[in-house]
Parts: sequence; structure tokens; C-alpha cells
Amino acid sequence: MFKLWATIRKDVRVLLRDRVGIALMFVMPIILVVVVTSIQNSTFQLVNKNRLPILICNQDTGQSSKQLVTAIDKIGMFRVAQLSGKPDEKQIADAMHNQDAMLGIVIPANFSARVKAKSKNVAGKAMTTFGLQGDSTPKKVSDVDPLTLYYNPILQESLRLSVKGALQSALQMVESRETLRTLYFAINDTPLPEKLENEMLNNRTVINEVPVSKDGTRQTPNATQHNVPAWTIFAMFFVIMSLGGSVVREKVSGSFIRLKTLPTNYAVGLLSKQITYLGVTMLQALVIFSMGIWLFPFFGLPALNLPSDILALVITTIVCGWCAVSYAICVGVFSQTQEQSNGFGAVSIVILAAIGGLMVPSFAMQGAFKSAADISPMHWCLEAYYTLFLQGGKLADIINNLIPLFAITLVIQFITYLGLKRKNLI
Repeated sequence: MFKLWATIRKDVRVLLRDRVGIALMFVMPIILVVVVTSIQNSTFQLVNKNRLPILICNQDTGQSSKQLVTAIDKIGMFRVAQLSGKPDEKQIADAMHNQDAMLGIVIPANFSARVKAKSKNVAGKAMTTFGLQGDSTPKKVSDVDPLTLYYNPILQESLRLSVKGALQSALQMVESRETLRTLYFAINDTPLPEKLENEMLNNRTVINEVPVSKDGTRQTPNATQHNVPAWTIFAMFFVIMSLGGSVVREKVSGSFIRLKTLPTNYAVGLLSKQITYLGVTMLQALVIFSMGIWLFPFFGLPALNLPSDILALVITTIVCGWCAVSYAICVGVFSQTQEQSNGFGAVSIVILAAIGGLMVPSFAMQGAFKSAADISPMHWCLEAYYTLFLQGGKLADIINNLIPLFAITLVIQFITYLGLKRKNLI
């Protein structure tokens, strides 16, 4: 026990001298968590506060085009600005750039006339179908000229499809309103009352959004709940920048060989490093979680809500930290130089994070990448944390995530042992 305690003290002193490694393990993840959470929180609040700026050029003078502009404004997703005249494509692009608009819409000059003609044609067919007197003479009515949507190429495809769907809903509302008015007038020979029109058009089924959780709570997840656990895992695995280099230095300096001449066991040295850096990973989690709880609200970000099962959170953090420490030692054992350890370690962590779901959700992956997520320890770490933070899970709910993670850790430990034997270091 004394030998282990002495070795831990030695490893702590070595760690405290590595100021660059400490900065990489603590300062970088903290900055990363704050920046990424701020950006994603802005995306989550896009439909509330940060509306997309849109520039509308209405070349039509009829009521339908005005109703369309009003409908787009009422969607709540856009900050509408209007452009007068009949500009060409270059002028629209310049106007979008000058007004910092991500989207531009051109409503053609014959929009209202075409919508009205189309509504009369649909109403006439409906009257004939109902057995009422209608215009039985078939008329060829051309479709409404399409709206032209200009968009900034930096706009992501998923967001652009959401915008297109919202605009189609607004357009459908305008056409339905005009068809309803025409049909009502054809039947009653009087204009459709505004109150009845609003009741008929606004009588839509309400959609209730309910987050599914394991503990029955209905708390809506936010950007903090998503990002803090994910980048905490990333921070844990970045101990490789300090621990991997420490293993390489001791290996190159002959420390492992000298241990063979002393009345002690190599396992004491490895166990010491694992205990020391496991404490570092626990401290990382404590610092980042504390920031999420108390500091994020000062930045205007949602506060982190800890799961109800604190014991499960602690166990998950210990298993994740142990896996990160084991991986760092394994990379250090097989690296010939500190540069190899740092370079391979940093790149491999980014790759494991990518296929593990930290950067792109696992459910969005396809084919081989989706299968590769199962071999990434970060995937199982993230699934366990998400079950606790987002789904209100308990310890029993994350066992299926912790068992594969524990198995991967044991495999890494065994590979480390084989590497030490092969290099005659033990």
C-alpha cells in the first residue's frame, strides 16, 4: 500500500509540472463546451428569438400576394423585409447581402390573378361534383407561377427544407382561403363572412409535443443537456495528451526496466497512473457539470439539470473515466515518441468522437458508420449519459451501456499488457 501511495504522489507531481497538459485537459474542454452550447442554443431558439432574415420582393398588387406576405410573417420563423420594384437576380443578391438576409422570395406579378383563376376552376369542379349548378365547360387554367426562392449557400440543407415546408404551408393557406371564398360565394351568392372564414381556416388539430422519458417527467431537453455530457466525455479522453506522453517518457527513460530490478511490481506503476488520472477525469466532470449548473445562466444559456439518480451518474463517470485512462496508457505503450502519442491520440479521439455520436447523432448515420459506432467507447459513454440526463433513466436503465463500455476497457487493458510483454517492459 505504501508503494502505491508513493507512486501516486510521484505521478501527481509529474502531472502538476505538465502545465500544457493541464490546460488541454481543463481549459480547452471548458471553452469548447461554452462555445458549442451557445451556438446550438441559438439554433434551438431559431423559431423564437433568432428569426431568419428574409427579403420579399412582391411584384404583384393583388390581395393574395399581400395575404401571402402576412402569412409568412405570422409563421414566426422569419424576420421579414420587403424590396420594391422589379429587380433582377443580381440586384436581389446584392440586396440580400446588404441587408444580411439569408433568404429572398420573388412573388410574380400575376400571382393574385392566377390564384383567383385557379380557385374559380376548383370551385366550379366542386359545384359540379356536389350536383349544383356549375360551369360545366372545361377550362384549361394554368398553374400559379412558382415563387422564386433565393438562399445563401451557407444555409444547411435541413434548415432550407424546413424553410421550404413553412413557405409551402403559407402558400397553401392563401390558396385555400381564396378557394373557400369563391365556393361560398357560388353557393350563397354573398361574400364569406370574415368570422366564419377565420373559424374554418383556423380550425386545425393541435399537436402536443411530449418528450418521452423513463421516469415519467416531461421536462423539455435543451442545448445544455445535450452538449455538457457529450463534451465532458471528449474532455475525459483528452487526458491522452498528458498521460500518453508521461508513459512514453517513462518508457524511453528506462523507468519500466528499472522497475524490474526493484522489489515491486509493474502493476503498481500502472495502477498508480490509472488512479491518478481517474481522479483527473472525475475533476473534469465536476468542473464542467458545475459550470453548466451555476455559470451557464450568466451567459444566457439554460442551466444544466442533473439526473435524479446521482449514484448512477457517479458510476457512469467512473467507468467512462477509466476507459479514457486505459486508452491513453495503451496509446502511450505502443508509441515510440511523445509526438507520436500526441498526434495519434488527438486524431484518434476526434475519429472516435465522430463515429461515436458526439459530433453527428448516431441515428443520422448510415451503413458502416452506424455499425462502427458500437466499437467506439464514446458511443456507449454518450448513450449512458443521455439516458440519465435526457430520458430520466436510473442505474438499471444504463447497465446495457456500461457493460459494453466495461468490456471495451478490459480489451484495451489486455492489449496494453500484451504490448508491455512484447517490448519486454515487464
